[in-house]
Amino acid sequence: MITTALTILVGLALLSIGAEALVRGSAALALRLGITPLVVGLTVVAFGTSSPELVVSVKASLDDNGAIALGNVVGSNICNIALILGVAALIKPVRIEAQVIRREIPILIFASILLWAMLAGGELQRWMGLLLTVGLVAYIAFSYGGARAEKNEAVRDEFAEALPAPEARRAWVDVLFVLVGLAMLLFGANLFVDGAVAVAERFGVSQAVIGLTIVAVGTSLPELATSIVAAFKGEGDIAVGNAVGSSIFNILCILGVAALIRPMATTGISMVDLAVMTACAVLVMPMMRSGFCLNRWEGIFLLAVYVGYLYYVIP
Repeated sequence: MITTALTILVGLALLSIGAEALVRGSAALALRLGITPLVVGLTVVAFGTSSPELVVSVKASLDDNGAIALGNVVGSNICNIALILGVAALIKPVRIEAQVIRREIPILIFASILLWAMLAGGELQRWMGLLLTVGLVAYIAFSYGGARAEKNEAVRDEFAEALPAPEARRAWVDVLFVLVGLAMLLFGANLFVDGAVAVAERFGVSQAVIGLTIVAVGTSLPELATSIVAAFKGEGDIAVGNAVGSSIFNILCILGVAALIRPMATTGISMVDLAVMTACAVLVMPMMRSGFCLNRWEGIFLLAVYVGYLYYVIP
């Protein structure tokens, strides 16, 4: 059991460090190419912080552990909204200034409902994965266009300050960051998934439950770290954009790619899990609309929702 715990912890550490290296390198390279910081923050960084979920879900899918892959995405999305935004709002009320971020929340709701409908048949098939992947391309185009049209200079400055300055180091260093980050993600995913499967077998818990809890929280650590730092700095747009953008990437990119590799049965993922994931996205929209700010009481409510969900799902 000690060996299994060490395997999970080492895998988790590699995933977290690898994601950080990937984000730093890819964001700096994107800035070098002349892409604006707001576009980088809403696309490159959101994808980078979702990279642990991606490699873990693809690894699980290849190993025919579809329940972990699905549980990882569903659980991560619940974690992103209920836990991460709840913690961020508890630290400091989160104010959202960017119009593009407000418009992303209905997209998250739509993607959540679409996934719910797809999984109602008991399997995420390849054509569904293709549809989700096409949706990813459309979402990236939307985010790019919306960010380019964003007129709020304060928001642009907020994202610019949060990103690494590419001129501070040579381009080959950024490429090295990306390559090392990818290598650590791949190796970490192998350890993490193997450890998670071993825990499920050791305690007789379903792989879906492990995916919804341990794997989901573990792979969401980059989003949690980014949002907490942003909350302390008063950068509400980064905190919300990171959590919401990563949740959209989780559905469209991760499950899209994983389903294209191998269709996944919904074994162990209940309608309640999908309902909670969708409800979290729906709940946060009126909170965002109330003065475009998540206050501390709303943060406490979101955290209570997450604790209640964990109480329900953990046997």
